[in-house]
Amino acid sequence: MEPDKTQEEKTDLSVPSDAKPILVQTGLASWYGPPYHNRKSSNGEVYDMNAMTAAHRTLPLGSLVRVVNVKTGSSAIVRITDRGPFIGTRIIDLSLAAAKKVDLVRAGVSQVRVEVLRTPVPMEQGGRWAVQIGAFAEEQPATSLADRISRRYHTAKVLHFGSPVGDWWVRVRVLGDDRARAEEVARDTKTPEGAVFLVRLD
Repeated sequence: MEPDKTQEEKTDLSVPSDAKPILVQTGLASWYGPPYHNRKSSNGEVYDMNAMTAAHRTLPLGSLVRVVNVKTGSSAIVRITDRGPFIGTRIIDLSLAAAKKVDLVRAGVSQVRVEVLRTPVPMEQGGRWAVQIGAFAEEQPATSLADRISRRYHTAKVLHFGSPVGDWWVRVRVLGDDRARAEEVARDTKTPEGAVFLVRLD
């Protein structure tokens, strides 16, 4: 039986200085703090806004990425522990600590380069996939959409839930959490309220 890993080992962010990125994305980064602090992240850990973590919609949980502020050149290495951001064209949501390191706090949103340095599992294989739809200002439209999707996709598990900031979301888990099926639901789902996002659950 393996000994339990220490917290330091679990949050090891060290990578070789000459590590070549597996994938590079460029887009908008934002940060999330107090409303989510001390709440459970997607990987089961409690979110600590003072740790070097981030949320991404599709990278495997536990991936290590370098985030570089395109304007200032400031960078930070973070671990993907959560899912998001679920706003428009943003590609990554940083913890407060990471946002400070890349000069993002005051601006709120900045153009960044995300360099994927290490993933615990292959990015393009397997995975458990779902569709997330929101944010709804009221619970009723979220409930109505969840009901419509449940009737249309009989094999899908559909739930709606509130967020710490008071909006409502719908999550659709298709049979087998299959990526192709989830992409089909994302493509075919239209709603005047809220955007539709493909999200990896693991």
